[in-house]
Amino acid sequence: MQRAPNFYSQNGLDRADRLRGDHAWIEARLADPTSRFVPLWRTQSLFDDAPGDGRDGGEPGAVLLGAAEAEALIARGGERIFLGLDAQDRAHFALDVSKLDSPDHEPALAGRGHFADLRQVGPLLPRHEGAILAYARGMVWWHSRHRFCGVCGARTESRQGGFQRTCSNPDCGAPHFPRTDPAVIMLVHDGGERAVVGRQKVWPPGMHSTLAGFVEPGESLEQAVAREVEEEVGIAVEEVVYHSSQPWPFPSSLMLGFYARTRETELRVHPEELESARWVDRAFLAASPEDETFKLPRRDSIARRLIEDWLKGEA
Repeated sequence: MQRAPNFYSQNGLDRADRLRGDHAWIEARLADPTSRFVPLWRTQSLFDDAPGDGRDGGEPGAVLLGAAEAEALIARGGERIFLGLDAQDRAHFALDVSKLDSPDHEPALAGRGHFADLRQVGPLLPRHEGAILAYARGMVWWHSRHRFCGVCGARTESRQGGFQRTCSNPDCGAPHFPRTDPAVIMLVHDGGERAVVGRQKVWPPGMHSTLAGFVEPGESLEQAVAREVEEEVGIAVEEVVYHSSQPWPFPSSLMLGFYARTRETELRVHPEELESARWVDRAFLAASPEDETFKLPRRDSIARRLIEDWLKGEA
């Protein structure tokens, strides 16, 4: 069954890999007044939440900059990464301004809005806007973590419009490409009215979610689901069924969602994995108090989507 896309998964951009290596084309688009730049400062995106700017109720919107503003920020150390072309053939770039000590004092940014974590604002944005910001965030994060070659330790340099970093050591020259970490996330249920939710100690008071974990080398996604469930709550699962996926660049994951059925009832929580876990029924989840005693996962998360679809009987 084809499901509607999750948050952050459809940005509407043609990634145009055929053009990334054309340096002259990239430079021309950097100067093109129709190009759009997505500013990020230390993983935070720029938002304008002022009422009266075309958003009903003053809801926040993503602030994209023009070429002139971007040029001024690039001159101050901003790094640009080509993201792709929209339906109007406008180039979009991520613009990392993390080197600035105080972006609010920059003339190109002053009065444009405020920087904030996308996760705080994402559910309020139009889906394509949130997806573009998530895409830009993921690319900027990757660049920030790969400034040195993992083979020889020399500095790397951005290439291919930002979709490659190449070792500057002529005796090495190793290319490095953007990576994302696959993670399985699963709603474990009993085939009837009950499902398992757990919580980690670092989460906000009351927040509960589905089980999740990273895929390890040499295992399939289904094996990862079974292993993570056994590690976290000590039960075996069967009938592992794929639901959907979601890019989750917080910092660099691809979430792969599943439903998994179990015949076991006794949970044995591993204290190094979870603070607690328990069975809950559909009626309880549907009437979640959303307070410090119990909260569902974030509205923009695939965990929330798994629960909501299960409540509708889609498992």
